[in-house]
Amino acid sequence: METRKLAKNIRIHAVTMTHLGKSSHIGSVLSIADILAVLYNDVLRINPDHPRGEDRDRFILSKGHAGAGVYAVLAEKGFFSKELLKTHYQNGSLLSGHVSHKGIPGVEISTGSLGHGLSVGAGLALAGKMDRKDWRTFVLLSDGECDEGAVWEAALFSAHFKLDNLIVMIDYNKIQSLASVRETMNLEPFAAKWESFGWAVRSVNGHDPQELRRELKSVPFEASKPSCLIAHTVKGKGVSFMENQVLWHYRSPQGEEFEDALKELNLSPSKP
Repeated sequence: METRKLAKNIRIHAVTMTHLGKSSHIGSVLSIADILAVLYNDVLRINPDHPRGEDRDRFILSKGHAGAGVYAVLAEKGFFSKELLKTHYQNGSLLSGHVSHKGIPGVEISTGSLGHGLSVGAGLALAGKMDRKDWRTFVLLSDGECDEGAVWEAALFSAHFKLDNLIVMIDYNKIQSLASVRETMNLEPFAAKWESFGWAVRSVNGHDPQELRRELKSVPFEASKPSCLIAHTVKGKGVSFMENQVLWHYRSPQGEEFEDALKELNLSPSKP
């Protein structure tokens, strides 16, 4: 499946899942759909038939509240049945609202307590270095998550140990739970902060598969440095009335909103 089509399917699944389970965070899923599609189609060395293979790349969704997107892409790539997606966020389901690894092939670790994913990723990357393995660790952070001090402690650690097998991607959609990032805790100059912590940094349009593919296939950006890719995205991307609206951090698509969202996504182009 080509990458734009995969991203479209992730969005359709996620809107349906959050509708059925009456769950939150659809805006956060829609902003990372293109990143997930490029990772799972073009970048990650993974095999759905051997999800725990020793030589696999490791991917951590640190912004665990967007777990519906990871479940959707894993189902699309054959890690488990798409039918399971219909149970998302419902009583007894394996598919919890914040992404969980329990019983779910392809998920490395349960996340959702923001600020912890990079610490785990740095530990994995260091272990890979110590064992002289060539697999990579990819961590997807939210922008608001970078308010957490633990992120910057892990950033210092990663540069100190020259973890050039570690790649951080930041979903810079500029809206967090209750307001804009700028209002809540301004991150700018964002790229300069990561550079000052010893990282090799690049910025990209987070909805352009060609740009994402080009940058993620060129890691590490510099030898002996961890890589940081700041992906400029739009919260709620793909559904016009959700885009750049803080309301859709928590709101669940129901009734006409659900129908309109699916109509927009099904009519949207998926050509490369």
